[in-house]
Amino acid sequence: MTAPSSAQPMTASALFLREAEVRRGIELLYFGYSHLTRSIDEELSAQNLGRAHHRALYFIARRPDLSVSELLRLLAITKQSLGRVLNDLSARELVESRAGDRDARQRLLKLTPEGQALEARLYEMLNAKLSRAYSGAGQDAVSGFWAVLEGLIPAGDKAAVAALGRP
Repeated sequence: MTAPSSAQPMTASALFLREAEVRRGIELLYFGYSHLTRSIDEELSAQNLGRAHHRALYFIARRPDLSVSELLRLLAITKQSLGRVLNDLSARELVESRAGDRDARQRLLKLTPEGQALEARLYEMLNAKLSRAYSGAGQDAVSGFWAVLEGLIPAGDKAAVAALGRP
């Protein structure tokens, strides 16, 4: 039996909750994400940055004036880890912070023009790969893919994720 070509992907069987089908989903998520993020690794490496830096840049770009506590919640990392990432990004003049409007202890983050340019380059690399995959799969498959990914997000986190798409 030959492996399915990328032009005609495998379809899930009616028994899609079987171990083999779930394992296939896990493997596809792993390898798909791995290959997607590899497309930006060279640019990140040239900047002496890693994927954690990229995630912070991405979410700060999506929500200018994002608070440090909101970013901590989105990234689900320790304060210490985020502190290192933000220190690196600030030292490279990619991110700036300011005091909150209502609470001076609150730190609000936004990208500098250099940070915006880097995030835009990284986004374009990811966009090229994901757009090709979306185009090949079609609208119904993309909607199904989103539904599966949304199903992985705990109910308590769904509002924060949905808010990323709102100004």
